[in-house]
Amino acid sequence: MTANELRKKYIEFFKSKNHQEIAGKSLLPENDPTVLFTTAGMHPLVPYILGEAHPAGTRLVNFQKCIRTGDIEAVGDPHHLTFFEMLGNWSLGDYFKKEAITMSHEFITSPEWLGIPVEKLSVTVFEGDDLVPRDDESADTWRSLGLPEERIYFLPKEDNWWGPAGQTGPCGPDSEMFIDTGREACSSDCRPGCSCGKYFEIWNDVFMQYNKTEAGTYEPMERVCVDTGMGVERTSAILQGKKTVYETEGFTPIIAAIEKISGKKFGDNDEDDLSIRIISDHSKTSSFILGDERGVTPSNLGQGYILRRLIRRAIRHGRKLGIEGTFLSVPASAALEIYKDIYPDMYSRKDEILAELLAEEERFLKTLQKGEHEFEKMVPNLLKNPKKIIPGRMAFKLYDTYGFPVEITEELAAEHGLTVDREGFDTAFEKHQALSKQGAEKSFKGGLADHSDMTTALHTATHMLHKALRTVLGDHVQQKGSNITPERLRFDFTHHEKMTPEEIQRVEGMVNEQIQRDLKVEMKIMTLDEAKETGALAFFADKYEEKVKVYSIGDYSTEVCGGPHVEQTGTMGSFKIKKEQSSSAGVRRIRAVLEQ
Repeated sequence: MTANELRKKYIEFFKSKNHQEIAGKSLLPENDPTVLFTTAGMHPLVPYILGEAHPAGTRLVNFQKCIRTGDIEAVGDPHHLTFFEMLGNWSLGDYFKKEAITMSHEFITSPEWLGIPVEKLSVTVFEGDDLVPRDDESADTWRSLGLPEERIYFLPKEDNWWGPAGQTGPCGPDSEMFIDTGREACSSDCRPGCSCGKYFEIWNDVFMQYNKTEAGTYEPMERVCVDTGMGVERTSAILQGKKTVYETEGFTPIIAAIEKISGKKFGDNDEDDLSIRIISDHSKTSSFILGDERGVTPSNLGQGYILRRLIRRAIRHGRKLGIEGTFLSVPASAALEIYKDIYPDMYSRKDEILAELLAEEERFLKTLQKGEHEFEKMVPNLLKNPKKIIPGRMAFKLYDTYGFPVEITEELAAEHGLTVDREGFDTAFEKHQALSKQGAEKSFKGGLADHSDMTTALHTATHMLHKALRTVLGDHVQQKGSNITPERLRFDFTHHEKMTPEEIQRVEGMVNEQIQRDLKVEMKIMTLDEAKETGALAFFADKYEEKVKVYSIGDYSTEVCGGPHVEQTGTMGSFKIKKEQSSSAGVRRIRAVLEQ
């Protein structure tokens, strides 16, 4: 079964169980400052998991593009990827454990659907602790479906618990499903979750039934939710009897392209295979980031830094394979061809994606040679040091002077039996207000958006700003992305020239005028066509569901949005634009705050 067939079957199955199909969203979370990228299908649904009503109802299904930056170093093994797709189904206060597990079991084992032999299936459930009881309901459900006791594993919180993202909030146990690949166990302790490759995790049913309080206790929630995730790549590999995800059709054309330009044969040499896998993954992920509707370009901060890191790591491994000059457009083109029918919007940006990759390659190749030369000059003296440690300040100099990502310094260091003082590097790095490693590597366990009063007010302000920009600059202005933290909003929009001080002042004044009018903010649910008839702005139309939320800010603006919003604009404070600058070709960026 191909990945395309798997996606189709999954959606079809859950639609037959009265789920409404919803669209996948951007890889770049719009209003979640806790993560850089969408790491799971639940991210765009956070407001609804927390209690808001979803326009499509209480049973939902979709597939979602995801990126996990914490897995960059693991890429190259049989199943870790930075970009992957996740199939998901949700119950928002509807069904719970018994129904969710029963549906998962049916989809996995029924000949009509995936038809995986039930004897290959093992599951894990939460074993309980001093604060929360053992999840016997999930275990009993698996037993009732015929799963034998020896294939039901009780594991601790670190393995079978989701959330909360911060110190408090919704959380609960999960039940994970693993397929036995038939490989020999690595030891007598080998079990689902072991990294030896015997067990492949393909699905996770999360049961959000508790609220963690500030006192550290877990209170049962009145409205419980189910959030599930099935990895497309891993499940495809299992269904096709492949040992690794890199042997599936999501990678074989990319690998073939790398073989052609490198002259290396995949499968001939372990070291070459590692580099080929890294290039294939990183070129695909970079293409998806660049081609996203809210795409970013390479930089030294945040999402742009992750993108730069991926591109430059791929280039480094290309050089290991003997590839000289620029080459990433070849594997990237192969990746884009694979997904052109699934993500046509991304494919339509092919020329822009390849141009950005080429520009970053050319930038890096100029500095790489200088950086490697400087590194090699350091090595003789470093090897004399019995601790074999590269000081953080030296690693930072390579970064600051030669644009050398510290991860590449670490790779070069390892080749010479050296290590890098990463803590020292991070200390120097923070002077640039750059992202710390810990912040960059948020994983699936994190990610609940910040829904404080300030972020809610700032989100409302982005709509008012959007309207003001269109009024002052013209109707060509369209939102290209936004990002909100508790401190500020960032808003990207189409406009081909720098705004004048007078234009900035007019926009700022217009937003403040609407705040002072203390306008009422109202929400209605309607179809997208009805929303457009009311004049509501909707610039990501292909990403919206059949029914949408439409927010009206008095008589001032009407826009399709998922929220959250204030109830009255008079509570927002004073709007102040702090900076207006270029974001990319034809796109400007505004940073603004609300001052109380």
